[in-house]
Amino acid sequence: MQLKRVIFYLLFAMPFLASGQHSLDSLLLRLDSAIENHTTYSDLKEKHLEELKTKRRNIALNTEEEYQLNAQLYKEYRPYICDSAIFYKNRNIEVAKSLNNIRFLYESQLDLAYLLASTGMYFEANRLITSIDREKLPESLQSDYYNTYRHVYSELAFYTQDKSGAKEYWRVSSRYGDSLNMVLTVNDELYHSMKEENLRNSGRLEEALRVNDTILANYTLGTREFAITCYTRSTTYRKLKDTANQKYYLALSALSDIYSATKDHASLWMLADILYRENDMERAYNYIRFSWSETVFYNARLRSLQSAGILSLIDRTYQATIEKKNKQLKNYLLLSVALGLLLTVAFFSIYFQMRRLAQIRKYLQEANGNLKQLNEDLNALNSDLSESNHIKEVYIGHFIKLCSTYIDKMDGFRRKVNKKLTAGQVPELLAITRSQEMMETEFEALYRDFDKAFLRIFPHFVEKVNELLLEDEKIVLKDDELLNVELRILALIRLGISNSSQIAEFLRYSVNTIYNYRAKIKSRAISRDEFEELITQIR
Repeated sequence: MQLKRVIFYLLFAMPFLASGQHSLDSLLLRLDSAIENHTTYSDLKEKHLEELKTKRRNIALNTEEEYQLNAQLYKEYRPYICDSAIFYKNRNIEVAKSLNNIRFLYESQLDLAYLLASTGMYFEANRLITSIDREKLPESLQSDYYNTYRHVYSELAFYTQDKSGAKEYWRVSSRYGDSLNMVLTVNDELYHSMKEENLRNSGRLEEALRVNDTILANYTLGTREFAITCYTRSTTYRKLKDTANQKYYLALSALSDIYSATKDHASLWMLADILYRENDMERAYNYIRFSWSETVFYNARLRSLQSAGILSLIDRTYQATIEKKNKQLKNYLLLSVALGLLLTVAFFSIYFQMRRLAQIRKYLQEANGNLKQLNEDLNALNSDLSESNHIKEVYIGHFIKLCSTYIDKMDGFRRKVNKKLTAGQVPELLAITRSQEMMETEFEALYRDFDKAFLRIFPHFVEKVNELLLEDEKIVLKDDELLNVELRILALIRLGISNSSQIAEFLRYSVNTIYNYRAKIKSRAISRDEFEELITQIR
C-alpha cells in the first residue's frame, strides 16, 4: 500500500516537475480559478458541518457520543472558524469532567492549548497545559503532551519581541522536542514530520526532502494534511534558495487549502509576498486580498497581524499602479476627443464649402440660360458672358482660396475634390459630400480605440459586469464587438464620467436615450440600487 502511494505521488508530481516554469504557470492558473470559485468549497464544508450539528442536536448531552461528535466538529472547525473550534473543545472539557474521564479531559485540554498557541493566546494555552497532572497523564497522550509544550514555546519564541526571552523559549521548546522524539515510534503520525523538521533544522536539506516525499505520498490534493506537507516542503526549498520550487509548493499548498475550505493558512499570503517582490503586482494583489478575507473569516487575531503588513504594502503599490494607468487612460481619452473634434470641424467646413460651390453652379446655369435668351444682341450677349466669366472666376478663386486653408488637415480629401472639379464631375462631388460615411468611420475608429484602451486597463470588465447581472440578463457580445453601447456607458461610468449629458455628447446620443439605456441595464442587475456604485469598484 505504501509503495502504491509513492507511485501515485510520483505520477502526480513528475509532469509538473518536468515542465519547469510552465508547470508553475499552469498551477497558478488553477489557483486563480480555485480562488474565483472558492465559495463552492465553503458551501460543501458548511453542508457537512450542518449534518454533524443535526446529529448532535438529536443525542443526549454529557455522553461519550456527544464527546465524539464535538471532537468531529472541532476537527472540521479547527482550520475553518477559530471561535467555533474553541467552543466545541471547551464543551468537550465540560463533557469530560461530567463523565469523570481523565483521558477525555487531558486530550481536550491538549488540543485546545495547541490551538490557542497557534492563534496567539499564549497565556491561556500555558494555563491549560500546566493544569495537567503529569502523573495522571495516560501513556497514549504523552506524545501529544510533549508536542503541545514544544508548539507553545516555539510560537512564543517566534513571535516575542524580547530577544533574550526568545532564546530561552527556543531552549524549552527544544527540550520538549527531544522528549517527544524519545516517545515517538515509527508508526506514529508525528514521527516522520519530526524527522523532517530535525533534518531541515540541522541543514540536511536533501534528506529532509526525501522524508517529505514519504509523508506527501500518504495524502491527496484537497486535504489539509497535503497542504501542510507542501508548506513544510516549501520551507526546505526556501533554505535551498530554490525560489521556483518554493513558489510551486506554496501554490500547491494554497490550492489544497482552498479545495478543503481551510481558512487558517499561510501559504497564499507567503506566495503573494514572493510575487510582489518579483513585481507580479496583479496576482500578488489578488492573492493577498483573498488571503486577508479568509483570515478575517477565520477570526484569529494573530493571523490578521501576520498578513496585515504585506497586505498594506501590496495594496498601496497596486493602487499607485492603477492611478498611473488611469492617468494614462485619461490622457489618451482627451487626445482622442481632441482629434475627433478636429476631424468634425474639418468635415463641416468642407461641407459648407461644397454648399457654396453648389450655389455657384446654380448661378452659372442661370447665366447660361440668360445667354441663350439674349441671342438678339450679340454685344449684350458678349457683355453678359464676360460678366458671367468674371463672376465664375471670382467665386472659383474664392473657393480655391478657402479650400487651401485646409490643405494640411484634409490633403487627401482636397486632392479628390480638386480632381473632380478639374474633370467637371460636380454631381459626383455632391454625392460624396452628402455621404455621412467619413464621419461615421472616424467615430467608429474613435470608439474602437476607446474600447481597446479601456479593455487594456480592465481586461475582465465584461465578465465583472455580467457577475452583477441576473443569470438570464447577461450581456453577450457579437464576434466583432469589443464593447457595445451599454458597456461603453458603463465604461465611462467606471472612468468617473457619470453625467448623462457628458456621456450623450461623447456617444452621440440624446440625453434621454442615455437615461433609457442606464435605466434598462439597472433593471437587469442583481442589486439595482448599488449597481452603478459596484461598476465603479470593478478592478
